[in-house]
Amino acid sequence: MPFTLIKGTFHVVGYSPDGDSVKFKAANPANWKKIEGRPKLSKAKNHVQLRFEGIDALETHYRPQVQGGVTEHQPLQWGLGACNFMLATLGIQNVKWGPKKGKVVQAVDGVQGYILTRAVDSNKYGRPVSFVYAGAAPEKDGAEVHLTPQRLKKSVNYKLVAAGHAYPTYYQTLFPDLRREFTLAVKRARTAKRGLWVADKMAGVIYASKKAITDGHPIFPKLFRRLIEHVQKGGTIGKFKQFLKDKKDGVLILPDAHHTDALDYVVKVKGKRVGLTVLPENLVFDPQG
Repeated sequence: MPFTLIKGTFHVVGYSPDGDSVKFKAANPANWKKIEGRPKLSKAKNHVQLRFEGIDALETHYRPQVQGGVTEHQPLQWGLGACNFMLATLGIQNVKWGPKKGKVVQAVDGVQGYILTRAVDSNKYGRPVSFVYAGAAPEKDGAEVHLTPQRLKKSVNYKLVAAGHAYPTYYQTLFPDLRREFTLAVKRARTAKRGLWVADKMAGVIYASKKAITDGHPIFPKLFRRLIEHVQKGGTIGKFKQFLKDKKDGVLILPDAHHTDALDYVVKVKGKRVGLTVLPENLVFDPQG
């Protein structure tokens, strides 16, 4: 299935972008009808939140949907580092943040670019799952495009991973040839200890307190989100694996193609140490995971 190329502009003023999400305005809103699902557009500006395919940057403002839940972040040195890299790669300059880095209050905004997308992530969120590009596209607006590994390397998605600003996070919607290209970039970045890889603790972080993952070390963002959700519900580390088992994040484990219906299968908890037992590039999540 080809991707739809949609030209438009990127916007951050008044919003809270992070390393793998930004607002986008299509030059021709009729092109949204060419993809699967309905994007959730803002009524006033026709802006839509994008979700970057293949990657997951550290959370800078994550609020779990639990009663009384509060907003948390992963270590901002790397979370904001990813965001700054993404904005600079798109060409958004002179960015000024409001109090506590909550929202962008000023920037050279509305820069031109385009996305390649096939569908939104869900009816609930309505975010086009996209490969994001700065600058002009050689094809016409609304064209059908076959995305090659060579063109993938020009995307902001790929550049974030190659620079060590994001973890790989694969869903079944990502084609295998593109996944392989991401994985090669991840391995090079990890070996060179670029970006977050200099401090990564996804294989095992000592959870003495919440600060271990909010201010201490980077861990796989999906693991961070599940752990924060669990503790904000009053859960303990000792019961975290049961929480994951009940959560039902279906995942395919490579290279054996073993499928399990919950993340607990690839998470180890020993005392206060929590971590993944499988490298993230060897996990392929179910679409709604």
